[in-house]
Amino acid sequence: MNMLNKTAYTLVIAAVAVVSVPFNSEAVDDKFDVDEVSPLSPSFTAFKDTTPEGMVWQKVDVLSDEFNHQWDDTKWKRSNWNYSDTPVNMVDSNSGVKNGYLWIKASLDASTEERWFKTSRVHSKAKITFPMYTETRLKVAHIPAYNTFWLNNGDANDRDEIDIIEINSKPACGVNDEYPWQMNSQYFIVKEGETERNKSPWSTKHLSDGNTRKGVAWNEDYHVFGAWWKDDHTVQFYLNGEPAGKVVSHQPFTLEQELIWDLWTQDSPWVCGLPEKEELLDHKHNTMKVDWVRTWKLVSK
Repeated sequence: MNMLNKTAYTLVIAAVAVVSVPFNSEAVDDKFDVDEVSPLSPSFTAFKDTTPEGMVWQKVDVLSDEFNHQWDDTKWKRSNWNYSDTPVNMVDSNSGVKNGYLWIKASLDASTEERWFKTSRVHSKAKITFPMYTETRLKVAHIPAYNTFWLNNGDANDRDEIDIIEINSKPACGVNDEYPWQMNSQYFIVKEGETERNKSPWSTKHLSDGNTRKGVAWNEDYHVFGAWWKDDHTVQFYLNGEPAGKVVSHQPFTLEQELIWDLWTQDSPWVCGLPEKEELLDHKHNTMKVDWVRTWKLVSK
């Protein structure tokens, strides 16, 4: 959504707040377009509203942003720790807000053979715990790399982590041919170095026939990715307004978590990188663009 359209859309939101008409996917020729739903509630409530009786979704402003203006340093921060066994180098200068988007860019550092994949990571300053729902609309950087949106608190030896997406639209390792459509979602609970993990992959090919994003590859359009962190064991993932897999942990989640986006690569069968260095010079494909992020808490009426 370009800046002009986003500004107009923001004005429409104000009107909708006064005279809102719930979107009914069955009323529009059985088609469901996640871009047409109201921004006042989680997108899945327009597809199939499973909000518990007696509960409502309350917007969390410090974890929401339309990115229509400049970088908001009251909400967002960067971190520059690097993944091991990768050529990744996280730097502040490879992320920002411009033209209505949060952007994270992968660029080439030709001065080194070790950390030549310059990129960035963006965190929320605020943390949140269940019951909550968060979703983001983004378009991937179309290079062999993971575009991510996730929740985390802790470190390698002691953390809770919910990976809403790790997606690679251009796999380069000769396997994982479904990656251009596959949504990789998982969780980690790590206590004193002992790891519990489970995953729940999904695909745009699994969306309902009426969903306008059915079968659409990550690089072909913007997609909406969400997670309903229901309780201390359960996370339901969402893709373009529809349920998209679920995980249930054995140990409980015990930590409040931050929202995070980053862009990184690795020569491994699960990430399915690496890009050619020349690909990082292509400004049409080396940048992940985040249109917005919206977060709600589930509270009693």
